[in-house]
Amino acid sequence: MSAYTTIARDAVARIEVKHSVFLCTVKRVETEDEARALVARLRKDHWDARHHCSAFVIGPEGRLQRSSDDGEPSGTAGAPMLDVIVGAGLSDVAAVVTRWFGGTLLGAGGLVRAYSDAVRAGLDEAGTLRRELVRELETEVDAADAGRIENELRTRGIAVLDVSWSDRVRLRLGAAPDDVPRLDSVLAELTGGAAEARPVGERWVDR
Repeated sequence: MSAYTTIARDAVARIEVKHSVFLCTVKRVETEDEARALVARLRKDHWDARHHCSAFVIGPEGRLQRSSDDGEPSGTAGAPMLDVIVGAGLSDVAAVVTRWFGGTLLGAGGLVRAYSDAVRAGLDEAGTLRRELVRELETEVDAADAGRIENELRTRGIAVLDVSWSDRVRLRLGAAPDDVPRLDSVLAELTGGAAEARPVGERWVDR
């Protein structure tokens, strides 16, 4: 997988159902420890709430998925919350719904709807962005040509991630895996075949 979707920002959303308040907190996370730390923080911040139900999906392919009902009837909170995240096609996101009981029992169906709606509201507030896997490559060019080459690369949609100046100029470039051959072709054209890009790693970047 070379791309996936996550939330654009951390967010909070509140809904009320028959006097019960459901406060959904969504946060960008990249590890299970980060997700569990969010739950722990909200337990401390909202110590007077009865439940802190959670769900999170982590990894480019959503490999790690966890959910917790936190004392609600089995299957009425964590699993529906997880279904909303997965159904939205999102990863690297944790959702915690903190509930203050309003005195009226909602029943299993009511709880499923409330927890699902709370997460949908949170995700709507957060928005989405695309993360892409970028191959990092380095090349060196003459200082006299560096400005022209850098400008041409940017104009042709090739990411220039870093520029280091010395006797020669080192350019760190980024390209999607499928776009590396085009990068090589453009670089060869701009330098008359004098410069080659060598791979130095890869990373995920937000688009």
